[in-house]
This record gives sequence, structure tokens and C-alpha cells, in this order.
Amino acid sequence: MQPLHPPRTPSTGLILTGGGARAAYQVGVLQAIAQLRREAGLSGGNPFPIIAGTSAGAINAATLACEADDFGAAVGGLMRIWRNLHAEQVYTADALGVIRSGARWLTMMSLGWALARWRRSRPKSLLDNAPLAELLRRSVRFERMDAMLQQGHLEALAISGSSYSSGQHVTFYQARGRLDPWQRSQRLAVRAPLSVEHLMASSAIPFIFPAVPLQLGSRPEWFGDGSMRQSAPISPAVHLGAERVLVIGAGRMHEPPGRRETPEAGGPPSLAQIAGHAMSNIFLDALAVDIERLQRINSTLALLTPEARRATPLRPIEVLVIAPSRRLDELAAEHQASLPTPVRALLRGVGVSGEGRQASGSALASYLLFEPSYTRELIRLGIADTLARRAEVLRFFGWRAEPTAAQPRLTEA
Repeated sequence: MQPLHPPRTPSTGLILTGGGARAAYQVGVLQAIAQLRREAGLSGGNPFPIIAGTSAGAINAATLACEADDFGAAVGGLMRIWRNLHAEQVYTADALGVIRSGARWLTMMSLGWALARWRRSRPKSLLDNAPLAELLRRSVRFERMDAMLQQGHLEALAISGSSYSSGQHVTFYQARGRLDPWQRSQRLAVRAPLSVEHLMASSAIPFIFPAVPLQLGSRPEWFGDGSMRQSAPISPAVHLGAERVLVIGAGRMHEPPGRRETPEAGGPPSLAQIAGHAMSNIFLDALAVDIERLQRINSTLALLTPEARRATPLRPIEVLVIAPSRRLDELAAEHQASLPTPVRALLRGVGVSGEGRQASGSALASYLLFEPSYTRELIRLGIADTLARRAEVLRFFGWRAEPTAAQPRLTEA
């Protein structure tokens, strides 16, 4: 009799998308997954051998990858950071810093034709995110990456950025074993040792944070947020070998029918409204389209005969998407007053004002609200949304919860 072998576990990929402060929601989802994993009697190790992150999601992805020998501890570290994060740890938020960056930037927008003749003033962005670089150097232990790969705790980490210099979308990756780079129209992959600079480039929200130079081939190019021109957010994980993927979004994937009224609905849109709309396009729309594309491919493959499936390079990819059940701009509206006073004053100039039902420009604020009152709400929402789909999550991973008298209530702690 042939010995029985347990079924092989499909290689699981994790996709963490962009969204500035909205990425705190991802940490809530990961916290719930870590708890469900413990309830299934699993500890240590890493349920995601392939991790791909973009923008603020790249920061969370890199943290998980560098601590891949203990998923629970890695999530605990992310929880401590995001629950206690303040804006001044991400960008210069004092009055002098705001004047040096944002106020000068807005002034150049309006009076640049005059100032440029007498002063060499070329502000790079609305906000200066130098504090974020310091936070990342203290928090993300890239020196552990090689060990995590060599010891088999991790197969690959991918971080995506968008080149202002060439117009290409680039996925930088580190991997275990031989995984050749790939290239598609306007996007390519580059194998490289990853660093804090890659995180800073991937999370450089356009106009808000400055571009970052990264070496590409024989010359440096200037990079911005990886969500720009990212037509296929799930693609890097699939190219790196993922056979099923968990996608954690940073915004609602489907809006309820009907007209949504906002305080600005009666007049022309403010700059903040336009910026928030543009950011939704950058951070959310490509993911929804890519998920639909993946589901169509899966449906088509299911119709083919086994012989026809073997003849195509395409393969079905199981996907589970967890995304916020609330509009995060509405949630941000409840916390806009938490922004530092100089930042509120700066953003008021482009249309961000008020709080709660009277708030305007909250879509833009939702990406910049790095304050505990907001990030903790996002974490709680991520936990609740994941637990509401407990059965789906357990089925996706193939976990069985240990029988207990009552399921413990999950908290942020």
C-alpha cells in the first residue's frame, strides 16, 4: 500500500495595498487573523510565505517579512506602532515645518511666477516626511531579511513604486531561490536588496510627500507612490509563486446604490475634494478591476477540460478579499480635529474643514490622519470585519478552530 501523504498546502500570498493612514485597517485584519490562527492551535512561523505591499501597505508588508519567524509577534509590533502613531512621527507637523514645506508649496502654486524670479524656492511636496524615515529605520529590521529567506520562513517580499523618470511601474523584490524578473507593458520587476529607501519611495503619496531616488539598472530614477499606474496589484504575488492570495484593501470595494450627499454637494468641488477623488482612483480602483479580472479568469478556467487547462499558462488563483465595511472618509470626518493645528490650518486652504457631518475634504484627510483616535478606529473596524467572516477565513487557510466552550472575544490588546 502506498503511504498516505497529507495534501500540500497551496503557497499563500498576502497583498497589502496603499492608502496612507488607512493602512491601520490592515493591522486590525492581521490581528484578527493572528488570533484565529492561535485558536486553530498554530503558533510561530508565518502563514504568508509571499508578501507584496504597496505604499503604506509596503511598510506593513516589510515588517511582516522581516519578522517572518513569528507572525504573532510581528503583528503585535505593528499594533503597538499604529495604535500610538502621531502625525509628527510621519511628517513634520509643527508650525515651522509646515511653513517650510506646505505653505511654501501653496505659495509657489499661486505666486510662483513672481517668486521664482527673485528666490530659488522649489519646495518638493506639501509635507516633509523625513520623520517617517527615522521611524522606519528604528522599526523595520531589514538586516533580518536574508535570514528569513534562507531559513524558509519567507519565500519572497515585493515592494512596488512608480518611476517619475521613466513612467514605468516597478516591483522591487527579494526572494528565496531562483525567481526570474518579469516584464509587462509599462511595468517590470527588479530583483534587489530591499531597504527603507524602497519603503519611502513606495509610500510617497503624489504631491503630499517628496519623490525618492532609487537605483534602477545603471542609473538612479525618481520614484513615487507605488499605487500610481499599478494596473495589476495582485500580479507580483502571482509571479512570485502564490497559488492563493489574501487581499486587504484600504477602502470599500462596493458602494451601496443611491446618491451620497456631502456638505460640498451644492457647489463646485474644492481642491481637497478633487485630491480625495484622485487618490481614490490611485489607491482603490485598480484593485477592484484586478480582482474582477482574476475572478473572470478563474471562471473561464473552470469551464475548460483538464487537457485544455494543461495547455494554458494560466492557473486558477483562489482569492479572499477583506476590505472596510464603512466608508473611511466618513470615519475620518469624525476625527479631523485630531490633526495637528498647523496641518489643519494648511489643509483648510485647500478645502479640508469641519468635523462630523459638517466636515468637508475628509477623503483627503483620511490619508493623512496619522493620529490614535483615527488609527485605533480603523484597527477596530479591521478586527470586526474579519471576525464577521470567520468561517470564510478559516476555510481559506484550511484551519480548524480548537473546540472551546465559547469563542474568546478579540480585542486590540
